[in-house]
Amino acid sequence: MKVLFIGGTGIISSGVSPLAVEKGMDLTLLNRGTRPELLPPGARHIAADARDARSIRDALRGLSFDVVVDWLVFTPQQLESDLELLRGRTSQYIFISSASAYQKPPTHFPITESTPLANPWFQYSRDKIACEDRLLKEFRDTQFPMTIVRPSFTYGLTMIPAGYQSWEHPWTTVDRMRRGKKIIVHGDGTSLWTMTHATDFARGFIGLFGNPHAIGQTVHITSDEVLTWDQVYGAIGKAAGVEPRIVHVPSDFISEIDPEARGPLLGDKAHCAVFDNSKIKSLVPGFSAVTPFSEGVRRSVEWFERDPRRQTVDEGFDARSDQIIQAYESALGSAGRPP
Repeated sequence: MKVLFIGGTGIISSGVSPLAVEKGMDLTLLNRGTRPELLPPGARHIAADARDARSIRDALRGLSFDVVVDWLVFTPQQLESDLELLRGRTSQYIFISSASAYQKPPTHFPITESTPLANPWFQYSRDKIACEDRLLKEFRDTQFPMTIVRPSFTYGLTMIPAGYQSWEHPWTTVDRMRRGKKIIVHGDGTSLWTMTHATDFARGFIGLFGNPHAIGQTVHITSDEVLTWDQVYGAIGKAAGVEPRIVHVPSDFISEIDPEARGPLLGDKAHCAVFDNSKIKSLVPGFSAVTPFSEGVRRSVEWFERDPRRQTVDEGFDARSDQIIQAYESALGSAGRPP
């Protein structure tokens, strides 16, 4: 099976690529090649700018693939470029959407693929919804062979996943814990969340490749393990060898001081996320997620510890966290409630 990944070295895709090669797929990765350490042995590499339509067109001239996955489509405009390029050149196009597109707040649990899509808080999610709508129309009108996949919070070695965190410098959370600094947990820490390891996601995802029953379908792929946010941070602390000093701060309070957190929190992580995985299990018999979060995050912490150069700290986020904690505890004190 000839498979093309546009991108392929991100947090999720770098967990999928090695398994595709292991399964004997003829895998080609098209990207700029800036992360050669994440290019799996046995895969071909085409150097091109994945967000430059002309660059991709020139790089893929005369080529066709059984499956194409573009890991880097975030807007309807980017999707239109893919449709123009790939019509008639692939038997299956897989679009990476997001479970954050599901209605916020959800009105029923567990979340299924038929849960409505609506997110008033998060532009990223609204763009993914618009892409899904466009793909479904293309499928109805022209039978374009698409499959939509919605990951939830999926992590791998290069990510220490948390609720309120520095995305670019995830080690910051561990650094704060080890320095004895207080750690913000949004809300009261009891809302439920689902963390999925990239290697688990990969096994379900690859089972969709060339699967005729997946054409025209939308499916999410997540773990069945459900944790509170306090349990998530407790597991990170245990992996780091410390007991985290947790401070519970309302999500809207965090967002007032850090507006960039509004979408990821109020549009996603402030709400419970518990998923029904019956559909992926029916499409890929035998699939189940087997990596508990306690084990997955331990591997991530160890990966960062193996090379001090990976242990970068986001000084801006660190200072902003202190600012939020100080403001919240001051407000509690003014209200006559001990912080």
